[in-house]
Amino acid sequence: MLKIYRMMEISIFSLIVAITFSFLFFPLIIVFFDMSLGEMISYLHTPLAIESLKLSVYSTSISLVLILLFGTPLAYFLAKNDFKGKQVIDVLIQLPIVIPPAVAGVGLLMVFGRVGLLGPWLNSFGIQIGFTMNAVIMAQAFISAPFYIMAARTAFSSVDQNIESVSRTLGSSRLRTFFKVILPLSLPGLLTGAALSWGRALGEFGATIMFAGNLPGVTQTMPLAIFAAMESDMKIAVAISALLIGVAFCLLLSVKLIEYYPNFKVYLRKRKGNKKWLAVKSKRASETLN
Repeated sequence: MLKIYRMMEISIFSLIVAITFSFLFFPLIIVFFDMSLGEMISYLHTPLAIESLKLSVYSTSISLVLILLFGTPLAYFLAKNDFKGKQVIDVLIQLPIVIPPAVAGVGLLMVFGRVGLLGPWLNSFGIQIGFTMNAVIMAQAFISAPFYIMAARTAFSSVDQNIESVSRTLGSSRLRTFFKVILPLSLPGLLTGAALSWGRALGEFGATIMFAGNLPGVTQTMPLAIFAAMESDMKIAVAISALLIGVAFCLLLSVKLIEYYPNFKVYLRKRKGNKKWLAVKSKRASETLN
């Protein structure tokens, strides 16, 4: 009786796992079976897909550079300093991940829009941000920056403080220690954060459509092109969706490889060390026999 009960328990658990996996997996994979590879490539060569791809690559590249330039110092500061209100700053940094992207778009529009808080002042210098490529970049950076900042902060925190102290004792400045010691040791975590941040920027929709609009050839990135194609040609929407899923899969795979790489290096070193040890042992054994 107990054996039957355990078998039923395992079967129910396996069924729950299978249902959950199917729910998460099939809506993604079904996109690739809607058309042949040749058809998909032909739909990706349409003007709508090409223009949106160019805009997405251009805008996400700039937003990632801005995130790296401004997010790295902030992440390092948070990793190495404790002060009152630090938890509040952490919450504010992570807030864009939790709030609906459309809310972020409304907030950006109210600050940088033509009639927003800074809009009239920016207009006096001939600078317009809302419903331009600048708005796309700002929306992407606002939504995706927390992914990099959190990963970078964790990477900087994992660096042994003693290593930094030794570097400073040997006469290196703070800046030299950062670039020569801390940055190389933190690089896997920084690359992981950058990959996740770029992937999130590539898929940004809500904040972009609220702050930058859906203007073909101007602000229409790939997620917005999918939205537009849903009303005109569903096949184009499916093709662009498949491309985004493929890019996301490659990004996540690269993140896993980056995380695995240090462990792989340790494994190779151990294996190399074991080979040397066996060679020395074999040599000594042969000398003893002789």
